[in-house]
Amino acid sequence: MSKKKSIVSVQVRKGDINRALKIFKRRTIESGHLIELRERKYYTKPTTIKRKQKQQAVREEQKRVILAKIEDGNTKLRLYTKKSKRKSNKNNKNKNNQKKDK
Repeated sequence: MSKKKSIVSVQVRKGDINRALKIFKRRTIESGHLIELRERKYYTKPTTIKRKQKQQAVREEQKRVILAKIEDGNTKLRLYTKKSKRKSNKNNKNKNNQKKDK
């Protein structure tokens, strides 16, 4: 496949502009013009691109390792765990506020 994208064109038949617009949108998405436009909207330095690719590779490898462990029978592993929030003790806060007021 060549690097240059093919030009997208649509003919309006029987005055049905909505149908032509639907076909045009589908063809632009399939051709990759929108993705390229979003990528070119802002300049990203080559080091940033490399760093993001490396981070993505690390994440994929970690995911692969965890999935392999889960398949082996380890049921305690989780793919994505949310950090648990510390429960704040309201009584301690109220006591501290009362001491400050005195």
